[in-house]
Amino acid sequence: MSKVQIERKLRTVSTQLRSLRDELQVSDEQLRQLADEADDARLRALVSETPLAEKEHRKASRHLERLRKHRGHITAKIVSLDAEQDALLDRLSAGS
Repeated sequence: MSKVQIERKLRTVSTQLRSLRDELQVSDEQLRQLADEADDARLRALVSETPLAEKEHRKASRHLERLRKHRGHITAKIVSLDAEQDALLDRLSAGS
């Protein structure tokens, strides 16, 4: 791979990383909000002991779990792109 190709790939990876880190920040904010909502739903279900409250609690918990999985995928992609960026930087410095 030529120096120009490596630099182009580095710019692409950098852009992807910036986007994913922004998405991770949004996901973290959403997680905090959903965790509070799920906790509130859990307390309502415990106090009221109604089927509707229990259903709302389960729904909030499932939604929270899906968002946690999504956050995990984002984090894994960031780790992968960081490793790719490091490898590209190594190749670039080795070719200099």
